[in-house]
Amino acid sequence: MAHRNFGMAHPDGYRKAMRVMDMAARWGKPIITFIDTPGAFPGVGAEERGQAEAIASSIYFMFSLGVPTISVVIGEGGSGGALGIGVGNRLLMLENATYSVISPEGCAAILWRDGTKGPLAADALKPTASDLLKLKVADEIIDEPFGGAHRDWQKTFDSTRVVLDRHLKELVEIDPETLKQMRYDKFRHMGVFEEKR
Repeated sequence: MAHRNFGMAHPDGYRKAMRVMDMAARWGKPIITFIDTPGAFPGVGAEERGQAEAIASSIYFMFSLGVPTISVVIGEGGSGGALGIGVGNRLLMLENATYSVISPEGCAAILWRDGTKGPLAADALKPTASDLLKLKVADEIIDEPFGGAHRDWQKTFDSTRVVLDRHLKELVEIDPETLKQMRYDKFRHMGVFEEKR
């Protein structure tokens, strides 16, 4: 994991992902992204090379794709680093995966200046697969073997393949413009808010 920067992509990684996704779209191939990152790399060099722009461009680009896109959170889906490759027609999550704008400890440190209040922040963030399914952010939870995915990789792969196949069969029948609109609508309806006049 360390030799892959602990899953934290630099701006070049997002730009490379966009090139590969563009190629897939030109060939009419569905795009599946697997997400396991605490977030984009937060270093000065990454910021100097346009980390925020690269993530924003990737998000914008994924909304424009006329092919089916499925994002699968297989571990940690953190911050803009995850969202930069996570704009999909479907969001699938392994049973023990998390997906959040910030870690509970980071949220607690910002809100209460106390990282030990992580459990309180986690309750508010609702980062688990079951929470996100209830909130209609995630579309399906992929069952993991007893003890977690790392206990039986093959069983996890097999379960993931079955779920991916089912969603792909549904999505490949949909025309490009409808796929784009579905993706847009999915993200526009995320979140809980209240309008006050």
